[in-house]
Amino acid sequence: MNGKIFLIHWNEAEAQVYAEELRQAGWDVATESQDGARAYRLIRESLPHAIVINLTRLPSHGRETADALRSYKATRRLPIIFVDGKPEAVEKTKAHMPDAIYIDSTELNVLLMRVIGEKAGDS
Repeated sequence: MNGKIFLIHWNEAEAQVYAEELRQAGWDVATESQDGARAYRLIRESLPHAIVINLTRLPSHGRETADALRSYKATRRLPIIFVDGKPEAVEKTKAHMPDAIYIDSTELNVLLMRVIGEKAGDS
């Protein structure tokens, strides 16, 4: 197993497709598609190696969830990776959260291996 990822995507069907692709690449993936507060609680209960937030739907919800995670000491330093989204949503999110990582979902697995693959193997 490469490591533990928490995927937030506001479309359940698409979230399951992304999650399955990541699982096939060797990642342990949990998802949330309905409730940012629930995602926040689940992440706090079982810390992942990284949080992936898809910006294609309801990007403001993704920003709010990321804000909440940055405010909690235990999750403050976890990598938050925003994927996809319309250019204006990505730019607004970058302005709001410049320390996050922004990438196209097609490059996600490579990025995850580079950013957390080695650390995850040590856990």
